[in-house]
This record gives sequence, C-alpha cells and structure tokens, in this order.
Amino acid sequence: MQDKTVSKSLILGLSLLLGCSLLGLFIFKGLKTFSDKDRVVTVKGLAEMNMTASTATIVIDFSLSGDDLPQVIKQTETKKSHIIAYLATVGYPKNEIKIANVDISDQEKYYEQRWEDGKQVSVKIDRYIITQKLTIETKEVKDTEDKVAQIKLDLISKDLTSNIDPIYSFPDLNSVKPQLIAESTKNARIAGEQFANDSQAKLGKIKTASQGQITIVGRYYYDNEEGSNELTQPYIQKARVVSTIVFFLE
Repeated sequence: MQDKTVSKSLILGLSLLLGCSLLGLFIFKGLKTFSDKDRVVTVKGLAEMNMTASTATIVIDFSLSGDDLPQVIKQTETKKSHIIAYLATVGYPKNEIKIANVDISDQEKYYEQRWEDGKQVSVKIDRYIITQKLTIETKEVKDTEDKVAQIKLDLISKDLTSNIDPIYSFPDLNSVKPQLIAESTKNARIAGEQFANDSQAKLGKIKTASQGQITIVGRYYYDNEEGSNELTQPYIQKARVVSTIVFFLE
C-alpha cells in the first residue's frame, strides 16, 4: 500500500515537473516571438533608368525692330521666307514647319532715360519689336544637336542669324514607375539580406515600405581633356527613385 502511494506521488511529481517545463518553454517561445517582432532592419533601395527622348523640336526664332511698323513687318516676312526656303534644301519642307503668329511689341516711345557717365541721358530706341518663331518636330533625336549646329552656321552665313535651340520630349514618368519600384525593392532586399547575414539572422517579411518620389537627376556628361563637363547626350535623361523598406529579422 505504501509502495502505491510512493508511486503515485512520484508520477504526480514528474507530471508537475513536465508541465512546468512545457509551460516555461511555451512562455520562452512566446516571449522570443514577441521580441523578434521588434527586430527589424531599415534599408534603402536605389533604382535608376535611362530615358531616351521620344521626339525633338527645333525652335528657330528671330526679332527685328524699327520705328516704321509696316517696314518692320515686311522685313520679318522676307527673313521668314528666306529661312523657310533654306530649310527646304536641308530636308524640312514647308508643311513640316509650324509658323507661329508674329509677336508685336509696342514700346510706345522713341527714347528712354539711361544713366551714362554718372548722368541721365535720353537714348533713342526702336518703338516696335517683332518676334517670329518657327518650329520643326523630328523623331531623329540623336541627330538633332548636329542638325541644329549646321542650321545655325548656315543661317549666319546667309545673313539670316537667328536663335536656334533643341527641345526634347521624354516619356511620362508613370510609364517607367512600375519597373523602377520593382528594381528599388529588389535592391533594398539585397541590402537587407546582407545586413541579416552579418547579424547571423534571417531576413523576414516587409513590415513597412515607403516609395520615394521619382526624380530626374540630370543628363549625361563626360569630362573632357581640360577637365570640364560637356553635355554629350542631351536626348537621354536619368530617372531615379529611392525606396525605404523595413524588414523583420528572424
């Protein structure tokens, strides 16, 4: 009878010991899990992408001035006609040239007061200023810079000097947004995995993510022999996004 009592006590004691051990284990795991939730790493992922212009616009404009408005208008028309005739010889027929309406500025005076040698003097100015603008759109963006340089030189040689500049149109940033975000997230995960390996941990799921604003960071330059920067590919610009992502560490 006494042996049975001892056996029951022993079994009960072992059961209590096992129960306390399991309870302690569960509490430990629970506390560890709770603690692990606070183990995070914050990393940034950079993504960049080249964007090539879809079209280029060659803008040609010039101004003439004088006091005789009809005469200035006539001179403007003559210069415009000569420029259009020249453009046709280099591959730009008239139907591809957009001609803006002339802009006439009336100074409403023939003299203005200026300071010269410490005193105010009256200086003759032209009353009327007429500005004419021509534009040509092209998809041959890579050749635009060379064509602009040649047109400018030719017009000067023909006494038709004008301001000539190229303007490039690029795809909408939303068209590259998904690819940039995917790439920045991928790069952030690579950085997070490196940190986790160094910490002898494992990278877990994403806790929070913040996508930075997509920005244009400039166009392509190179350093020439003199050490100064020169713009070589103005028809290419670089889009950039930096995403901030917080990962759990396991």
